[in-house]
Amino acid sequence: MVDLKASVESAAPGPEPAREVRGSLWHDAWLELRGRLIFWISMVILVVACAMAAFPSLFARLGPNEQCNLRMSKQGPGGAAIFGYDLQGCDYWSQIVHGTRASVLIGIAVTVFALLIAILLGLVGGYYGGVLDALISRITDVFFGIPFVLGSTVVLVAFPGHGIWAMTVVLVLLGWTTMTRLMRGQVIAVRDSDYVQAAKALGAGDGRIMFKHILPNSIAPVFVVAMLNVGNVISGEATLDYLGVGLQYPDVSWGLQLNVAQSFFAEYPHLLVFPAMFLTATVLSFLMLGDVVRDALDPKLR
Repeated sequence: MVDLKASVESAAPGPEPAREVRGSLWHDAWLELRGRLIFWISMVILVVACAMAAFPSLFARLGPNEQCNLRMSKQGPGGAAIFGYDLQGCDYWSQIVHGTRASVLIGIAVTVFALLIAILLGLVGGYYGGVLDALISRITDVFFGIPFVLGSTVVLVAFPGHGIWAMTVVLVLLGWTTMTRLMRGQVIAVRDSDYVQAAKALGAGDGRIMFKHILPNSIAPVFVVAMLNVGNVISGEATLDYLGVGLQYPDVSWGLQLNVAQSFFAEYPHLLVFPAMFLTATVLSFLMLGDVVRDALDPKLR
């Protein structure tokens, strides 16, 4: 007689093989990024730059324009001043450290505010379409047609006596257009997706659909452009300072140091080389970080 229990056990299906669990887009991107040397090099440089901007006293023994001695002016590196002295006889290393704050603060602040504007206008225009989208698009085109550096120069010359926050406002007004266009295109690409239609069928409101369903699935390319934009803004801010229409003394910035050093490069090259090195390293780090993040977020580029 056949054992009924043994027959049932033999016929019962075995345990299912473990399925490979795929993480979210950002989790997969992190797994890709942590194995990239360029990512870590860029992160180290940017962490140091941000620390110098936030806590300059940890890196420099003197404050900006502090204990300057004209008898030491334009002396090269050596002794107590590893980077030498500037035209006012100030410790050049301390000046460069304190100059980090203006460039990094303006770069990050401009990008954050411009990103918020781009998210809001891109979501509204791309989701609703129609007349509202056309109006937002035409306004974007008008601002997009204004050259970034030239437009900033005109505004800053017309309103002298500006500081860091005035420059931030001007650069935000001229720096939100590219991200807005990209955000609008991403929203249009996903607004008719099945999960959006399912959310509408379940009675979800427009705000919930835009911020819970559309935004998380369209923000990645805009976030990459924002990271690249930080480097571009820092470069633009330094250019305005170099041209003499940006920050003014007694403010300290890399662009101002380059402006002062241009006439003395042949005799005192350290006045131009050191701020140029810090500016270049910071801008390139933001650009390289943006590139590797873009590659990690785009499966086609892996």
